[in-house]
Amino acid sequence: MEKQAIIGGGLVGSLLGVYLAKRGYNIDVYERRPDMRKEQIQAGRSINLALSERGWLGLERAGLADAIRKIAIPMKGRMIHDLSGNTSLQPYGKEGQAIYSVSRGELNKTLMSEAEKFPGLTFHFNQRCTNSNLDSGELSFENTQTKETISQKYDRIFGTDGAFSEIRHRLQFTDRFDYSQTYLKDGYKELNIAANPDGSHKLDPNALHIWPRGRFMLIALANLDGSFTSTLFFPFDGENSFSAIDTPTKLRAFFEKTFPDILQLIPDLEEQYFRNPTSSLVIIRCFPWSHKDKYLLLGDAAHGIVPFYGQGMNSGFEDCRILDEMMTDFDGNWQKLFQKFETERKPNTDAIAELALNNYIEMRDLVAQPEFILRKKIEARLSQLAPDKWIPLYSMVTFSHIPYKTALDEGRRQEAIMKNLLLIPNIENLWQDDDFLRKQVLEG
Repeated sequence: MEKQAIIGGGLVGSLLGVYLAKRGYNIDVYERRPDMRKEQIQAGRSINLALSERGWLGLERAGLADAIRKIAIPMKGRMIHDLSGNTSLQPYGKEGQAIYSVSRGELNKTLMSEAEKFPGLTFHFNQRCTNSNLDSGELSFENTQTKETISQKYDRIFGTDGAFSEIRHRLQFTDRFDYSQTYLKDGYKELNIAANPDGSHKLDPNALHIWPRGRFMLIALANLDGSFTSTLFFPFDGENSFSAIDTPTKLRAFFEKTFPDILQLIPDLEEQYFRNPTSSLVIIRCFPWSHKDKYLLLGDAAHGIVPFYGQGMNSGFEDCRILDEMMTDFDGNWQKLFQKFETERKPNTDAIAELALNNYIEMRDLVAQPEFILRKKIEARLSQLAPDKWIPLYSMVTFSHIPYKTALDEGRRQEAIMKNLLLIPNIENLWQDDDFLRKQVLEG
C-alpha cells in the first residue's frame, strides 16, 4: 500500500485524512503546532466559523456531521445593531434555514479525534516541514520543540497547510506557476464577550450579530459556553484605525461614540484590545495546484480568501468532498485526477474570493441602509413567487451546492435587474403587488 502524507492538520487536513483513510490509504498527517487537545493554544487570533450547506455536506459524506452538530449553534439571520442600541433581525434564507456558529478550536479538536479512529491515519505534532523534494516525494521536518530533524519519503503529498503554505512555497519555484497574494487595508482583532454569571448568553445566540459602521464593523458569534467571539474589522491606518487608537483613553472615546452598547458587553475592553494581536487579511491565488502525480494543494493553501462570506472553511470542505467524488471513478492516474480537480475547481474558488470581498462592503455598510433592506424584501418575495427562477445570491452561496462561479454570474444578472427595479418611482409600495413583480422581473 502506497504511503500518503498530509501537511497541515487543521480543518481541511483533518477532514481530507478521513476521506483518504476511508478509502484504505495509510496517512501521516504532519502539524507544526502542538496537539491542541492536550496543550492550550494561544487565543485572540481566531474568527469563529460559520458552517453552511457546503461544509455540512462535506462532513456528512465523511460520516462526521453528527459529531459536529453537538458543538454547533444555529444562526437564523443577521442581528443588526445601530448606534442607538436598537436591533433588527434580517433572516438568512427561508424558514428553517440557518448557518451554524462553531469554534475553530473545538471543531479542529473534534475532527482530529474522529480522524484518529481510523487505524491507517497517524498525526505527528510539532513537526514543521522544512523541505520537500518535488520529484522523489521526500519530505524533511524539524520538531519545533526538540529541534530534531527527520526525513520521510511518500508516494503522494497533500498540502493543506494554510495561506502561508510551505508546500505551495516549494511549488512556486516550478515553471509557469502563477501566484499572487493581496492584503486588505483592513485587519481584525478578536474581543471576547463573556457569558452572564449564570452561564447564559448576553445576546441572542441564534443570530450573527453585526455592528455596521460604514468603513468598519464589529461582529459576534455565539459559543457553547455562553460567551461570544467578537471580531473588530478595522483599517490599519487612518483617522479611525488600529494605528490611530493607541491609548486606552482614545479607545474608550471611540467606542463610546461608535459602539456604545459594546462597553457594557465587554467591561475589560481596554485590556483585551491591547493584549490581543491585530491580524491581517489576505487573498491567495495560485495555479496549478498540483505537481505531476506527487503533490496537490487544497483549502487555503490553494485559495485563501477573506472571511466575509463565511466560506473559507466551507470551500475547503467542499474541496475534500469533490476530490473524493472524483476518486470514485479514478483510473489510477493520479496526475490526471489532480489536473481534473484543479481545472474544474479553480474558477469556483476565484469566484468565492470575489464574492467574499464584495460581501465585506455589504456587511459593514449596506445592511443598515433602507434601500438594501427593501431589496432583500423584494428578493425574498421573488424567491417565493418563482423559486426556480430567482434564488437570492446569498442563498446560492450558503444554502445550495450551485458552483460558486455560477452563483457569481447569476448574482451579477440579478444585480442589474434590481438596480433598474429600484429606480421605478414608488417602488417601495409597488413591489408588494405580486402581479407587478411578475411582469417587471419574472416575465421579462
